[in-house]
Amino acid sequence: MGKVFNLAEVSQHNNAKDCWLIISGKVYDVTKFLEDHPGGDDVLLSATGKDATDDFEDVGHSSSARAMLDEYYVGEIDSSTIPTSVKYTPPKQPHYNQDKTTEFIIKILQFLVPLIILGGAVGLRFYTKQSTS
Repeated sequence: MGKVFNLAEVSQHNNAKDCWLIISGKVYDVTKFLEDHPGGDDVLLSATGKDATDDFEDVGHSSSARAMLDEYYVGEIDSSTIPTSVKYTPPKQPHYNQDKTTEFIIKILQFLVPLIILGGAVGLRFYTKQSTS
């Protein structure tokens, strides 16, 4: 087991001349690998200052890529210094009451349908009156 670092210490190594990552509880100095990384150095630099395990796993690295990590190992991370991710809980919203929506539509239709019928009757009467004269 190597030296134990806290997140503040690892976070200081966050640029192209000094880049450390935390993956699966271990700390890696990937500075020498930045130029050779197939995804570009921006990907690695954006993963500094946090636990990059999810980022690393989401890409689906090969077993040879995983084996390369040993070459860059510098120590362990004190996991108590990494903030736990908080599960997103959406804000409380009022319950959607479909019955009220249905009631609103019915009220609109109760108003519009007779209006349309009345308009049609007046239009028909006007049309028939014009055609007879």
